[in-house]
Amino acid sequence: MLKDHANVMGLFLQAGEIIGRKKLQKMIYIAKKLNAPFSERYTFHMFGPYSEELSLRMEELCNLGFVVENKEDKGHYYQYRYTLSPEGERFLEMYPHQMLSSELVEALNEKSSRFLELVSTLLYFEDLDEEEQREKVKTLKAKQNYSEDELNEAFSYIHMLRNLSS
Repeated sequence: MLKDHANVMGLFLQAGEIIGRKKLQKMIYIAKKLNAPFSERYTFHMFGPYSEELSLRMEELCNLGFVVENKEDKGHYYQYRYTLSPEGERFLEMYPHQMLSSELVEALNEKSSRFLELVSTLLYFEDLDEEEQREKVKTLKAKQNYSEDELNEAFSYIHMLRNLSS
C-alpha cells in the first residue's frame, strides 16, 4: 500500500506542481502505459482513462498532509493545484520509491490536460491500428473537436515518450 502512495508522491517530488485533477490522472495513466511503476487501475470515462483508485489515493495523501491541494475558484469552475508538502518530502527520504525519468515528467507536465486527454485516449486504444484509433477519438471525443494536426502531434508525442522511457 505505502509503495503505491510513495510512487505517486515521487511524481510530485519530480514535477514540483501539477495543475488539475484531470492532468494528474492523465500523467499517471500515460506514465503507467510507458511501464512506470503505478498500480492504479483505469477505466474509460467521459474525459478518457480515469482511476477511482488514484482519486482515493490522492484524498488519502492530502488527508495525511503529504500532498497539498489548493482549490482555486475560477468563476465557473474550480482548479486544483497539487504539490508535495515538507512532510511528504521527509516521508520520501525514508521510504523507497521509484523515480521516473525527469525528461518524461517534464514532458508530461508541460502539456495541457486537453492534449494529455487525447494522448491517453489514444494509448487506451493502442491495440487498434492508427486509423481505428483516430476514428475512436473522433467518435468518443467529438465534443473536443480534435483536429488532424492535433492527432498527428499526439502520435508523434507518444513516439517521443516511448523513446524517453526506453
